[in-house]
Amino acid sequence: MLKQVFINLPVKDLEKSMSFYEAIGFTNNPQFTDHTAACMVWSDTIFVMLLTHAKFKQFTSKQIIDAKQSVGVSNALSFESIETMKTFAANAVKAGGREYASASDYGFMQQYFIEDLDGHNWEPFYMDMSKFPG
Repeated sequence: MLKQVFINLPVKDLEKSMSFYEAIGFTNNPQFTDHTAACMVWSDTIFVMLLTHAKFKQFTSKQIIDAKQSVGVSNALSFESIETMKTFAANAVKAGGREYASASDYGFMQQYFIEDLDGHNWEPFYMDMSKFPG
């Protein structure tokens, strides 16, 4: 079995969050989706589980943060080209997300800083190792 990554995110409005993630390129796996959670697929090995606050609380005794006020994690996704990375970022803003910092160009790497509907941070990036210094 492949090693897989499941990122679990608490969301206030499951349907709106599903629409947002579909707009930026994720697909829904209905096998693991119901009225309390949705499995959004990025690749064969990366999944985002959108969980209502009530569902998320079943897995922790900690308080759920307001991700628009505090940050607990930034999720970085690599892209195969600058164009696909820019499209992802543009689609995120068009779908209701927000660019929380200006895009960065490090010469060998370009990166955007996007926030989803609930304030969870995503950092799409493109890296060209042939331009890596040193």
